[in-house]
This record gives sequence, structure tokens and C-alpha cells, in this order.
Amino acid sequence: MSPRLGEDDLIARFFAPLAGPAGLGLKDDAAVMRPPPGEDLVLTVDALVAGVHFFADDPPDAVARKALRVNLSDLAAKGARPLGFLLALALPGDWREDWLEAFARGLGADASAYGCPLVGGDTVSTPGPLMVSITAVGAVPEGRMARRTGVRPGDRLYVTGTIGDAAIGLKVRQGRGPNIAELDQAFLLERYLKPEPRLKLIDAMTAHASGGMDVSDGFVGDLTKMLAASGVSARAPISRLPLSPAARRAIAADPALFEVAATGGDDYELLVSAAPASAPAFEAAAAAAGVPLTFVGEAVEGRRPPSFIGPDGNPVAFARGSYSHF
Repeated sequence: MSPRLGEDDLIARFFAPLAGPAGLGLKDDAAVMRPPPGEDLVLTVDALVAGVHFFADDPPDAVARKALRVNLSDLAAKGARPLGFLLALALPGDWREDWLEAFARGLGADASAYGCPLVGGDTVSTPGPLMVSITAVGAVPEGRMARRTGVRPGDRLYVTGTIGDAAIGLKVRQGRGPNIAELDQAFLLERYLKPEPRLKLIDAMTAHASGGMDVSDGFVGDLTKMLAASGVSARAPISRLPLSPAARRAIAADPALFEVAATGGDDYELLVSAAPASAPAFEAAAAAAGVPLTFVGEAVEGRRPPSFIGPDGNPVAFARGSYSHF
């Protein structure tokens, strides 16, 4: 058996080929990045831990893609285009070169596809589970970042894509999914493993959005968080929640899954607010960018939690609003 790679050789073999110019070939202790003229830098970080955010036996390329994409989703929610990312990788003692090779291959494919090169990071050993932490850097026109605190009374509230696929997909991954067709199960599992960052929407965000965040911990809870940060409330007809055909069939098979869809995490879709005067242009820009957009409610005065209204016109209560680590 050949000796295991040391840290320097590991970085040179698997990660230096992914580095952009700012990364200096990953031969220095830091990267050098110059803010584009007239733009603000936007920085975000997310950590994924085996057994918490993914399964230890998930495909390594899918783990890498998810780790990068959840950060790109945060940039998209701010209207920021990606500039690069830093990677911190904590490897347990039983790591294998073939696993790391597949991880780097998946990471490199997405870094190239989304125009977000690796610029630096750190690789360490750990007695605990595998951990991947990515810090992404983006740029947004000066003063145009869509903030959580930007929602105003009267704003129209939107969500991209479909909600709940990943949470139901997690049930499928756990072997506790509904009795639905294999094709539907495969779709939901793919949505759990590989979220789609809505970077195509960033121009529409900077031009028209007043507030924004991504849905990582559940639609109900994350909308509540954004409204609370903005000091407003909302009326949100829960029947407007956009569901994929696969999710609808899963909920038809097990109605309890509707609450899972509304409150479960890992959607990585965008919650966006737009002023009434800007809303038509925002909708048109999203359509032109090919990003599905659903109107889900209207922001109103007040600091109370939002009212989620059922088809009968009465408020709907949920046992919990979102996923929480603590």
C-alpha cells in the first residue's frame, strides 16, 4: 500500500487545480482579492457536518456540490455574483484518496459551472465526523444588496422554485418516504442532494428587490425570520405554497407531509420582497431569466408573526416553523 498523501501533496493534487488567480496557486497563506469598482463585497459561510447535513455514505461529489451550492444560494439571495470561495475540510482518520478525488471532481465541476473558483482554505484531521465549511465571496452593485431587514409594509412577497422537495426527499433517503413512484422518489432525493442556487435571478434582485434571504431551514420559519428582522408582519395564504408534482403526489399519499414541506429545510430557494411599483418588473425579469416565481403574500404593518391562511380562510398553525440546530 502506498503511503497516504501529506497535507501539502493533498492540496497540490486535489485542490490547487481548482484555484483561481486570487488563490495564488494555493501556495501562500492567504488569497488576494480586489473588490470590483463600484461594488460591495458580500461574504457568507456555511458548514456541513456528516450525520447532520448529509449522510456519511452520500456520494462525495454530491457532498461537495451541496457544500458550495448552499453558499451560492446565500449570494443569490443578496443579489451578489460569485467571485470565489475558501474551503475548510476536516477529514476523519479513515479518509480515502478515491473519496477525496471524487469530492474534488464534483467541487471543481460546480466551481467552473457557477464561475466561483477556489481561492484558499485549510485541510485538517479530525477525530469526529467529516466536516466541510465553505466561505463564499461575491460582489453586488454598491448599496444594492437585498437585506433581510429590507421588507416594507405593502411589499409583495415571493418565493422561487418549489418548496418541500428536499424535506420529503430526506424522508426518502431515510427509508421513511411515502408510497409513491420510483421516479418521484428519485426526483425528491435529487432535490435533497443537489439544491439549485438561483444565481440567474441576481440581476433582478439588484434591480427590483427590497429584501431577500434563502430558504434553508424551512419556508414558514424563514419567512417569519425575515419579517421579524424587518419589523413587519404578513398575510400568507398557505395554499399558494408552490409544490412540485412529485411533492403533491407524496402529500396525497401522506397528508402529514404538507407540514414537512412547509417547515422542513434544505430548499435553498429564495424569499424575496418587492415594492408594489417594482413587483411587475421583478416578475418579468424572473420570467426572462427562467426562474419560477410564486407570489405568496403581502407584508403588512405590525411586529406579530405572519398569519398563514388556510383554504377555509382561517389561520393555520404549525407545530414548528423551521429546522433548528439547537
